[in-house]
Formats: sequence, C-alpha cells, structure tokens
Amino acid sequence: MARKKKQLTPAEIAAQQEAMEAAEIQRAFEQGTNTLRDLISPSAIEIHSDYFRLGNKYGRTMYIYGYPRMLYTGWLSSIINIDEVIDVSMYIYPVESAVVMKNLRTKVTQLEASMNLNMEKGKVRDPELEAAITDAEELRDQLQVGAERFFRYGLYITMWADSLDEMKFVQQKIETILGQQMVFSKIANSQQEQGLNSTMPQCSDQLQIRRNMNTGAISTSFPFTSADLTQDKGILYGVNMHNNGLVIFDRFSLENANMVVFAKSGAGKSFTVKLEALRSMMIGAEILIIDPENEYQKLCDAVGGSYIRLSLNSDVRINPFDLPKVIDSEDANDALRANLVTLHGLFRLMLGGNQVVGGSVVPALTANEEADLDQALIDTYARVGITSDPLTHQSTPPTIANLYDTLAHMGGSGPSLAQRLRKYTTGTFAGIFSQQSNIDINNQMVVFNIRDLEDELRPVAMYIVLSHIWNIVRAEQKKRLLIVDEAWQLMQHEDSANFLFSLAKRARKYYLGLTTITQDVEDFMSTKMGRAIVGNSSMQLLLKQSVAAVDVLSDVFKLTEEEKRRLSNFPVGQGLFFAGQNHVHIQIIASETEEGLITTNPGQKKQA
Repeated sequence: MARKKKQLTPAEIAAQQEAMEAAEIQRAFEQGTNTLRDLISPSAIEIHSDYFRLGNKYGRTMYIYGYPRMLYTGWLSSIINIDEVIDVSMYIYPVESAVVMKNLRTKVTQLEASMNLNMEKGKVRDPELEAAITDAEELRDQLQVGAERFFRYGLYITMWADSLDEMKFVQQKIETILGQQMVFSKIANSQQEQGLNSTMPQCSDQLQIRRNMNTGAISTSFPFTSADLTQDKGILYGVNMHNNGLVIFDRFSLENANMVVFAKSGAGKSFTVKLEALRSMMIGAEILIIDPENEYQKLCDAVGGSYIRLSLNSDVRINPFDLPKVIDSEDANDALRANLVTLHGLFRLMLGGNQVVGGSVVPALTANEEADLDQALIDTYARVGITSDPLTHQSTPPTIANLYDTLAHMGGSGPSLAQRLRKYTTGTFAGIFSQQSNIDINNQMVVFNIRDLEDELRPVAMYIVLSHIWNIVRAEQKKRLLIVDEAWQLMQHEDSANFLFSLAKRARKYYLGLTTITQDVEDFMSTKMGRAIVGNSSMQLLLKQSVAAVDVLSDVFKLTEEEKRRLSNFPVGQGLFFAGQNHVHIQIIASETEEGLITTNPGQKKQA
C-alpha cells in the first residue's frame, strides 16, 4: 500500500528556503575569503595627490624626465644599492629604425636651418645647437649601419617609508643622488595610483612618461649591479648580504694592510679575527698575536704554533734592550737610535706614565730626568760595546739590571730613577723583563699570552712584546699579520698609544698587516692616537655595537641612518665590512671544522 506524502505548511517551506539561502551565502563567503586576491591584498589603500598609503606603509612614486647629454655605465647603481626600501621599474619600447631615420632627417634640417639663420643675422655661434647637430648626425650614421637601435625609455621609482617625514628624507636622498649626475626627477602628482601600478610587477606602464634613447644610453642603465667586494685572490671573509655574493679579499692589495675591528662583547670579533688568521696561514702569511684573555691557545695548538705564556712564574724572558738584526743598511744605521726612542717610551710607562691632572698632563719624568735617562741608556749600551756603528750591534745587549747599575752610579737624578726602577730588577716584577731573551718565534703562528700578568704589568708587557715583534719584522720581510686583541689597554697610556700608532704607520714598508681589536670603542676613539690608527687602517669591521658606541662610530665612518640602526641590532657574526672606499653588509661564515677550532662559545666548545 502506497504511503501518503506529508504536506508542508507554508511556514515550513519558508524556513527551508531561508536555510538554503543562508547556506548558499555561507558557501559564497567562504569561497571569497579563500581567493588569492584576498590573501595578498592589503587591509586598505588610501590615494592622495602626492603619496599613497598601503596598509601601514606610506609610498610615493617619482619619474625621471631629464638626462644629461652623456650617460656613463653604472650611473643607476647608486640608486639600486641605496640602503632604503624602493621599487624601480624600467619600460623599454623599441622603435623602428626607418621611422627614427625620417624624424632625425627632419630634425637635422631644422637645426641646420636655425644655425644658418643665426649666421645670416650675425649672431654669436651657439655651441648647444652645434652639439645637437653633431649628435643627431652621429646617431643617423650608427642607425644606418645597424650599430645602434632606438628606444623609448621610462624610469619610475616608488619609495616606501613608515611616515611622511621619513618619506621626505628618502625622497631628498634619491633626488640628491640623481641630481649629482644631472638626472632630474619629479613626483607623479595626481597620478600616484598609476605610479604604484607602474612599479608593481605586472608590466603595466600607466604613467607613460618616456624619453628617446639609443642602445648605448640604454645599456648604461643596466640595473643588475650591486655593492661587490670580490677579488681574484685573497681569503674568504664571508657572504655579502646585499647580493649573496662572496667577500673574497686580499688586504695586502690596499694602500696598507691594517685593519681595526670594533664590537661589543659576544658579537663575534675574536671569532672573525681567528678565522681570518687561519685562512691567511693557508696562503703563506705568518701570524703574530698578543692574547690578553687566553682565547687563541686552542687554535695555536691545532696548527702547531708557538704559544708563549708570559707571567712572573714562567721561565719566558724578553729583553727590551734587544736590537733588530736588520739587513737594510738604512735601518741598520738607525737601529740603535730607534730602540733608544722606544726605550724612553717604555720607561715612562714603567714609571707610571704621563698622568692627566686637572685637565693638564703631568709627565712621568721631568726634563732633567729625561736627559739623565737618555745618557744612562747610551752609556749602558756603550759598556757592552754597542755604539751607533752597525758592526757592534751583534754584541750581547745589556739588560735593565745594567741600566740600574748605570743610573745608581751617576750623578743628578740617576740614583732616584734607579730606585724607581728597582721593582723591575730585584723587586716584585724582577726576572721577566730584566734578563736576556730566551724565546724563539720561528713559527708560522706565535701567540703571546699575557692573561696571567698583573694589571699594572700588562700594558708594559704589551709594549715590550710589540717592540720585540717589531724588531723581528724589521729583520726579515715576510707577509705577516700582527693581531693586538683588547688594544684599548694600550690606548690608555700616551707612550704605548704612540708606539702602536707608529707601527700602524710604518707596517706597510715591512709587509706587515696590523689588526687592532677592541670592545671599548668610546675609550679607543676618544684619543687622538686611536682615531689616527683608524685613519691609517684601510680595512674596518664593525660588528654589533652598544648604543653609545654607535654614535661615535657613525661620526667617524659617516654611516647612514639605516646603517646606524642596524649596527646596534646586528645578530652575532654580521656587521659592516669596509675595504678602501667600499663597504658592504657581511655575514661571517665558517666551516664546521673551522668553527670547532676557533669558537669561544662555551656551549659550542662542550658540544665539540
């Protein structure tokens, strides 16, 4: 028996229809929210006459309307590499050569007619008119033989910023760069929407502001240029963060091979320098290191280097009276005099150094004491047979103990100076610098560790070690790197700062590259000698800095606002790498094996 179908009431029918309509609306809404347009579109866009706002960002489009008579290769690279957020679009439209030839013929006829008319009227010659005729004729010749083609060229730039004030700053920067090259730009007033569309990656030239150019002029605008620091020889320093290229550089190819490294603690400065030292050894360079914190022993042991630990309890001895065994006749004649000057600075440092009291410098030695010390030094050398004659320089040099005896038995301020030097001969600091040298640094890597020296003796030790190294460098010229870690300790004293500066200034002559490392940027840069050392260093590496140091470095290195902002926020191992006139944002990279040898991170050491 057939079952009777239930009849729906009008109310039920209406409810079913409403439910179906609601489901359809829900499906349409869900489909709309999942489209690509909804996923990538900004929350809002606001168009004004001279700027637009896209979400939280402000933008402004400008176009190029004027060019100089001659364009040179790479003229656009300064805009491509600018440290701001910009979009650059180029539109190039080829034009039939026959059409151009016809127009050029007409143009040349008009120009020649104008020139003839001026001549008939007796007017002064117009160089601009003559140049235009010459250019047009040359272009006609090139087009005729197929050596050139003709194009219509449009160049648009959209700038982005977080505020209108920042936008104005970016605009002024771009206009200045372009203006220096006689390239003129304008804001696309009342066409900002068209400008935005023209610089988006959709190949839609809605501004249609173009300029006639031939093949040669178009080629100078090649956009794929970037800050580059890559040479055919040298070592790998890291990755160029501007273009992901490799920074391969030979520091000895610059006017000098000196380098300064500034970074706060933990930013990776020692890691970077050790990596450079390890790779430099692979190309034959010798490495000399002054290590105040025992950071280089693992690397030194791994490469079979000499690790010299200086302390009052060690058997290591360095005699500051040693003379360099120089071969160069000019240096040989001056060897004793140069060492006497060095010893003057050393003994001033030993006797307390020059002090600043009430804004004035109080010298460690009076004028009479300086004169007596100078005579005592000359007499001390003379007593062992060493004079200004280079043939006598092979004799065994004197020691501080010999100087003590000389001072004690001379008149004037000699006995007083002898008493002040007593702690270095028979007192607390006796032994380490008061006996004949017993070290041999004939090795490709030599590290002088001064961690275990007392704080008072540490600047003296760094000075004497530097002097000893300098004697060796002058004796035989080889490619060498001298690394002075925590150099700020030397900059605290006038004599040691002057000596370090003299090394930086004269290193190039002896094929030496000086690397100074410091984390106390303010102390280092606050001195005249500190700034002079930076000025005599063709390479600089700025890793992450404290906020206070950023302002100091910004003034010295003329950093942009963006570079200043980044400098205090760099992750470990990233920084600004300066080489001569070029600088790039660099990421220091090392292989797993290299990292195991040079890391100072306690966690990584444990894993290794």
